[in-house]
Amino acid sequence: MLPPSGRRCGQERCRSLGCPLMTTPPYQQYPQGVSDKSKIVAGILQILLGGFGAGRFYMGDTKTAVIQLVVTLVTCGFGAIWGLIDGILILVNGGVDGQGRPLRD
Repeated sequence: MLPPSGRRCGQERCRSLGCPLMTTPPYQQYPQGVSDKSKIVAGILQILLGGFGAGRFYMGDTKTAVIQLVVTLVTCGFGAIWGLIDGILILVNGGVDGQGRPLRD
């Protein structure tokens, strides 16, 4: 059912009881262009569970995470060294999330 003004929910001037105003939640806002993912969390996940690509999954980089997982399985666990080194590099140099935004500190 459309509000009396003919507008749909979320549009300006929609003030009916059945159509609550859509507002931005009062969560912490980050600067434009900075990821909501933490560099520290991504690095530690990658160091501890890098063989499974956990840090990369967290960052949204699923392609690299799946490749790390496959390499670890194919090499009987020796591929986890890639995850360890990758985690250290994320902590030292930072990185970008799945959308290409730099990770926050």
